[in-house]
Amino acid sequence: MHSSTQSQVATPGASPPEELAKALARIDAGERLRLLHRRYGARLVATTSFGIQAAAMLHLIASHAPGVPVVFIDTGFLFPETYRYAEELTRRLDLNLRIYQPNISAARLQALWGELWAEGQAGADRYALLTKLEPMNRALGELGADVWLSGLRRSQSKTRADRPLAEAQKKTLKVYPILDWTDEAINDYFRVHNLPRHPLAAAGYITMGDWHSTRPAARAGDAEDTRFGGTKYECGLHFDSGTPDFQI
Repeated sequence: MHSSTQSQVATPGASPPEELAKALARIDAGERLRLLHRRYGARLVATTSFGIQAAAMLHLIASHAPGVPVVFIDTGFLFPETYRYAEELTRRLDLNLRIYQPNISAARLQALWGELWAEGQAGADRYALLTKLEPMNRALGELGADVWLSGLRRSQSKTRADRPLAEAQKKTLKVYPILDWTDEAINDYFRVHNLPRHPLAAAGYITMGDWHSTRPAARAGDAEDTRFGGTKYECGLHFDSGTPDFQI
């Protein structure tokens, strides 16, 4: 099954991301990760935010693509609970964790530009460039990676509803092994594998980001409104950076 799938990925005249997406659609998440690990090897990197449902994707990586570098972007503004959860999961799953931080400290950022995240779309975009995009681009360069595994799922947000299983983001191939998983499938995976929940899940958080831009669903109404006061859901990593010298 795997050999025929790989031959389909390389079909002449077709777009590689499109062909890869078609091939991945026919197999389950574990097989997807094994195929990608075998095919791309050292070119592969994963990311995690250690968010509410991150343990499922991390467990899959540990089980089916062990050793793949897992990049954790530490903005300097994460919840204390997220940092502690990251330590717990890293130890439990024996992750090859690589922590990347902005080139500017949280204190300096606030001193120079104030609360960028609260200054509308332009401020939030600049904040994302400084604290997420630049560190991620640096991680890809330093790790020599151009194939990026992400735990995005279509059911999480309308901004993710139409994403394919594989797509190009500038010079990087992005792949979403659990893109088609439902919330029920995630919950079942947590239960079957006895995975620990993010500590803030019990407080009503259904998404997780920086402390200043994330709120529980009980106050926000739904997932779309839990980030950046409802003005945007994505932090910026999953869209073209618009920066010519970045590979994402």
